[in-house]
Amino acid sequence: MNYIKQLTAAMERFASDDRLNPTHVSLYLALFQYWNLARFKNPVSISRDEIMRLSKIGSKVTYHRCIKDLHNWSYLQYDPSHNPFKGSHVYMFNFCTSSEQAQIHNSSKNGQVVGQAVVPSKTIETSINDKQNKRPSLQQIKDFFEKEKCIEPVEMEAEKFFNYYSATGWKIGKSPLEDWEAAARNWIIKANETPLVQNRDNLNATTDKNYDQPL
Repeated sequence: MNYIKQLTAAMERFASDDRLNPTHVSLYLALFQYWNLARFKNPVSISRDEIMRLSKIGSKVTYHRCIKDLHNWSYLQYDPSHNPFKGSHVYMFNFCTSSEQAQIHNSSKNGQVVGQAVVPSKTIETSINDKQNKRPSLQQIKDFFEKEKCIEPVEMEAEKFFNYYSATGWKIGKSPLEDWEAAARNWIIKANETPLVQNRDNLNATTDKNYDQPL
């Protein structure tokens, strides 16, 4: 295992995956240090308290959420232990392998291989690419706004929509924008709403009012 290549490959994935936040990265690096000290053997037995200390995570809820996220997003395999006298196991994935697959060996107590899990090395890249493909181009948005008959200047509204969601990372709050066309239709509905009459006198007063008349 090449320490530099593995860490570089992991960091490249972090940079491309906008699901991650700094806590995920900090937790992965703490687990990576455990893996390094174990000479890159799988599985790695971990201590939750020690990993939280290394990663500077102060909440157990945050720790469990982040490690489950890393498991679900194929950065590692997490096998929690419900025995207080036995640590949980983590299988770290080899991202710098030259083959199309990274192999993780599950070892028994006597060191013999009892099973093998094969994890596609491109799983993460495929997931990220699928997500990126959901993001429309500016021209696609312009065509969509024109097709949906946006009353306001089509190009201007399309650019507003594109710039707004590009700035948010194509998210609504913290959740990814799953259906940009539905969001665009809502945007067009609001843009097509009849604007309020400008300079309307809320008091219904006329400009030729005779102020000599009593109220």
